[in-house]
Amino acid sequence: MYKILVVDDEAKIREVIREYSEFNGFEVTEAEDGMSAVGLVKLNNYDIIIMDVMMPKLDGFSACKEIKKIKDIPVIMLSARGEEYDKLFGFELGIDDYMVKPFSPKELMARVNAVLARHNNGSQQETNEVMEFGGLVIDIPGRSVSVDGEKIELTPKEYDLLFFLVENKNIALSRDKLLQDIWGYDFFGDDRTIDTHIKNLRNNLGPYRDHIVTLRGVGYKFEV
Repeated sequence: MYKILVVDDEAKIREVIREYSEFNGFEVTEAEDGMSAVGLVKLNNYDIIIMDVMMPKLDGFSACKEIKKIKDIPVIMLSARGEEYDKLFGFELGIDDYMVKPFSPKELMARVNAVLARHNNGSQQETNEVMEFGGLVIDIPGRSVSVDGEKIELTPKEYDLLFFLVENKNIALSRDKLLQDIWGYDFFGDDRTIDTHIKNLRNNLGPYRDHIVTLRGVGYKFEV
């Protein structure tokens, strides 16, 4: 049975999500603020987190950032704010989906199942390869990257993007393809979602940034 952590300061919203989640066979734990959510993640294991952005004590974005330091748990963010900036900021933190309130509980459950399927499929398909490109070492099963012997820190989505590019090295990948295979949908993120992550990746790769090649009008590829 999958375990869901529902984090929202509105009791009615938690109640609705609990009702639909339990109907779909999930075990539900509730938290009313980001601080409580981080504490629960330290003590327990969850398969997915549904979390509001605007909460007391610790907002959803800050809580997500802290949680990602502890465990790699997929996160669906909820917010009454639908501005593109908020969505992009969430994706940069490593969230897996973003829903704007008011939302359809049935659609939320569909997205929960989709995110879990992607996450589990990705875990099962992890390669055992450690790839080296000069002083750039990419350890996919260990989810670590080092540049000239120094380990660099990436966000969960930056790791996923780099690993996908490397696993498909020398293959042209469109932005739509990257969105579909890494974020799993094409109706929220846009070109700027990918471009922002590529920019951050290049900055982190330093002298090896040129391995990531821009294909004008198409997308990107990891060139060896």
